[in-house]
Amino acid sequence: MTIKLGAAMVAFSLLAIPATAQTTPSTPVAPEPIRHIQPSKIILVGDSTTAVFGGWGPSFCGYHVTSFMACVNLARGGRSTSNYRAEGSWDVALSEMRTSGYRDIWVLIQFGHNDQPGKPGRSTDLATEFPANLKHYVEEVRAAGAKPVLVTPLTRRSFTNGKLVNDLVPWAAAVHKVAAEMKVPLIDLNADSAAAVDAMGSAAADRFAEVPPGAPQAVAPTASPRSTEVMVKPMAQPKLSFDHTHLGVEGAEYFATMVTRELSVAIPEMRPLLVP
Repeated sequence: MTIKLGAAMVAFSLLAIPATAQTTPSTPVAPEPIRHIQPSKIILVGDSTTAVFGGWGPSFCGYHVTSFMACVNLARGGRSTSNYRAEGSWDVALSEMRTSGYRDIWVLIQFGHNDQPGKPGRSTDLATEFPANLKHYVEEVRAAGAKPVLVTPLTRRSFTNGKLVNDLVPWAAAVHKVAAEMKVPLIDLNADSAAAVDAMGSAAADRFAEVPPGAPQAVAPTASPRSTEVMVKPMAQPKLSFDHTHLGVEGAEYFATMVTRELSVAIPEMRPLLVP
């Protein structure tokens, strides 16, 4: 037998439900305050081998720090210890260092490629300007309440007669000297990257730029980005080409992992914030 209820009867039935049985909004639960790890920040300063296009920095910030480490990549292509300051990029970095709310703020500084001779508007004297500029950066980082970390320049991946040509050794040595004199943590990326690239050989190292040398750009859409973006409408586009200096996705990840490993050794208190 089927029983049909009228609309009035249904309405009455709903009204008859005890108040205690009706659904009530739950009381909002306040979020737990951050206790186990207070957020910190790491700022990357340098040239194209650290920058967003062509460097290890984007992989480091994207995949090698936890959510308790803000990672700001302020490296820019074509910059040296001289013109990075002259153009005002260093002022932006100093502003980031003075931001409140972080337990620690570390500043990784990697220059050398564009400080070499033959780069108008960028080159610095290896014996005088380059180390003096680095010391000035270290002093200002500390004055801003942050912690400097010096990084020797990433090796180029050029070979002659099967042997890596690491022409950045003198600049790496200068960074070593400044770090020792000023008691600054050092990441010897030049030595580590040169040893790894030399051991694997030219052909294997070419994969870090993602496309074989000589491959036409038209058939190599994944070529490693150059350091300079090309401003086009409606959005900026990176230049794509092959070289033995800049990094594609695989190269960025390889050397970001290397930097992460070295940071965990040089700065043990950073380990809870790093992802291998």
